[in-house]
Amino acid sequence: MNIIESLQWRYATKKFDTTKEVPQEKINILKEAFNLTATSYGLQPLKLVVIKDKELQKELTKHSWDQQQVADASHVLIFCIENTVGEDFITKYFDNVKEIRNTPEEILSPFKKQLVDSFKSKPSEEVSNWAIKQAYLAMGNILTVCAVEEIDACPMEGFIPEKYNEILKLAEFDLSSVLVLPIGYRAEDDMFSEFKKVRRSINDTVITL
Repeated sequence: MNIIESLQWRYATKKFDTTKEVPQEKINILKEAFNLTATSYGLQPLKLVVIKDKELQKELTKHSWDQQQVADASHVLIFCIENTVGEDFITKYFDNVKEIRNTPEEILSPFKKQLVDSFKSKPSEEVSNWAIKQAYLAMGNILTVCAVEEIDACPMEGFIPEKYNEILKLAEFDLSSVLVLPIGYRAEDDMFSEFKKVRRSINDTVITL
């Protein structure tokens, strides 16, 4: 399939085939794709939690408005944000730039100082909202990769983040859950797989100047 055919093929899967499992090589592709997602300033204020544990998935389903996709999926991907994006976090990013690109400190230093000062001046809620936007970018990227790899997925905002944080002990990692993505393979009797995709026309959604 070409990319448009792949995007036509994908849908928010309502019922997964519990006998089918996404192979590890495909999971590795999704991990790499997550890590390659574009983020603001390149800071990557995100982490991805990959769950493949049916008992844990059943427990999380209780806090996902009983959406059975969480229990039945091959894996559940949880997009999390870093709770603390401050000077240490930003410094580590620039240390990584320096190591990978061999960029001199004198070139990096002005931009580094600018970012550190900017984030210090922002209220924590503003920084959190900024990080959440990056999580949505990552999920969009992963959804496209899933389509290309013919992995079914169901993007979800309908869950209780505080309960996920508690069950997964995310505070120990200084993380908060933002989005949930069960992945796997559609069940043959998922009637939603046969529905025509409903979208506004391109003329309604795209303006060419």
